[in-house]
Amino acid sequence: MCTNFAAVTGPVLRDVFGAEPPPGTWKPEIWPGDAAPIVRADASGRRESLLATFGLVPRSRHVHGARDFETMNVRAENVGDRRGSCSAWHRTQFCLVPAMAIYEPCYVAGQGWIRYRIWLPDEPALGIAGLWRQWPDGSYSFAMFTVSAPGHAVMKLMHTPGKEKRSVVMIPHLQWGAWLACRDPELARSFMALYPAEKMMAMPDPLPPPSTEDSGTDGLDALSL
Repeated sequence: MCTNFAAVTGPVLRDVFGAEPPPGTWKPEIWPGDAAPIVRADASGRRESLLATFGLVPRSRHVHGARDFETMNVRAENVGDRRGSCSAWHRTQFCLVPAMAIYEPCYVAGQGWIRYRIWLPDEPALGIAGLWRQWPDGSYSFAMFTVSAPGHAVMKLMHTPGKEKRSVVMIPHLQWGAWLACRDPELARSFMALYPAEKMMAMPDPLPPPSTEDSGTDGLDALSL
């Protein structure tokens, strides 16, 4: 799963994703509930960017008294059966979530949990497969697709040892247009694949420590597989 990523800038949206930046501002790092730009195809098939809240059903939209549930990620295996995502899935409300990198927790023996930055060194940005929805007040929200990753050389190292391993779906650059134009839920499943580990890079990028004397990265090696 992914609940934290580095957003792209307006120029990257325009030059790399081919969409004009949306009105408004967004943070360099995105967490659940934050607004971030997504890219979708408009009615004429042209790419457009708009600001949407990270989390398909934001906390502010949760029904009072309902059990809290996580909606930043949608599992590709059962997206069409889940109450929070089935409508958007069957309506093929697909988007790209532009990112410079994603952040995942990695347990390092003897050092505990370390946040890792994961990116594609040979690409200008990541285009993560996403699902969007619109609310009655005209606002938007989104989630990222995830797939199982037990044998993936990078993603299997993230999160709790011994627990299920998953990865967001990173759409290859040359497939961005096909993904945004897809209007068949079953065809969309063909995009639900793991990005090759050998084309990814992962490096420690801890959150700011309480003290400036120690960055917390000594002895940590980058993962490039």
